[in-house]
Amino acid sequence: MANASSPEAPLPVGKVSALIGGWVDRLGEVWVEGQIAQLSRRPGAGMVFLTLRDPERDVSLTVTCFRQVFEQVAEAVREGSRVIVLAKPEWYAARGSLSLRASEIRLVGLGELLARLEQLKRRLFAEGLFEDARKKPLPFLPGCVGLVTGRGSAAERDVLENARRRWPAVRFEVRNVPVQGPQAVAGVCAAVRELDALPEVEVIVVARGGGSVEDLLPFSDEELVRTVAAARTPVVSAIGHEPDQPLLDFVADFRASTPTDAAKRVVPDVGEELARVHQLRDRARRYVLHRVDRERAGLASVRSRPALAAPAEAVAARGAEVTALVERARRVLGHRLDHAETDLGHALARVVALSPLATLERGYAVLRKADGTVVTDPAQVADGEVLRARVAGGGLDLRADGTGGTDGGRD
Repeated sequence: MANASSPEAPLPVGKVSALIGGWVDRLGEVWVEGQIAQLSRRPGAGMVFLTLRDPERDVSLTVTCFRQVFEQVAEAVREGSRVIVLAKPEWYAARGSLSLRASEIRLVGLGELLARLEQLKRRLFAEGLFEDARKKPLPFLPGCVGLVTGRGSAAERDVLENARRRWPAVRFEVRNVPVQGPQAVAGVCAAVRELDALPEVEVIVVARGGGSVEDLLPFSDEELVRTVAAARTPVVSAIGHEPDQPLLDFVADFRASTPTDAAKRVVPDVGEELARVHQLRDRARRYVLHRVDRERAGLASVRSRPALAAPAEAVAARGAEVTALVERARRVLGHRLDHAETDLGHALARVVALSPLATLERGYAVLRKADGTVVTDPAQVADGEVLRARVAGGGLDLRADGTGGTDGGRD
């Protein structure tokens, strides 16, 4: 370049920028370590922008990556995190600026470990192991409590002492296992399975005191999480302190903030329960006495009514009413009978007046032929025919004989 340019023949800026771009392109991908000084994620944007800084040399570079690359570590990465980036240098000739296009981002040390735990957490969550619907309720007063903890640990002492202080009769099945190091996962899993197989154990407590993230790693192991998820006995997680949240906390049926809190959750306080019993007993006594007083007052009110205080008076009053009604019914019936008798007499007189017998008594007769036919016209009778005559006094037989009169009728 020095040979190709001089004060008399300088290179244009664009040419120099293009030459620098050519040199940068020949670098290829490189692994870069640094601290995230600035992080920019715009909602909906497909690119994420970072500023990677070297704190010792006070040098910064701009890093860009696609959103799907950044999402792999998004839960564990924030400003100030140390990361290792696989990136290809890119030179923007128009602006004369250098940046790195990242294809992979890894966290350094603890950060990388937390990122792997976050990925495991998302996977177990997607399988439904953390859902509240699958968690079992704790028994009110377990007859026997299983305890998985370190031998002679403060966590063991806290659980046992606080539980027995609250309910002296509680029994424990204690399994002392390593709670830190490479043997911890296998020991805790075996203890949980053993206690889960005992029918008398009604709840299992897995307890450990506080510690660093590395110390609590066994309680985020996938094997242990799946062992607790498969247990038929309710499991209480009492790991570390309030801020500590290993994956065991999410799959356990109940998460206690500390081992002491676990003791308070698995057994009731005998003093509180006795006070509650006394309170309920007093409440029941007051209710029963109030109910008896109310029923007594109601009974007295009923007994004071006239129907019960002097029942004979009510019977006498009703008797007088019945007697009056009987007399009234008798009078009405007599009046109806008299009226009916009068109507019957009038009807009888009309019947007698209209009776054929009354007509016969006035001298009339009814003539019938031998077949019973009533004679109403002389033409109906032949000469010499025998007729039956009905008169008031009885009947007699007649013979038609001869004719007479000028009108052609028969006598």
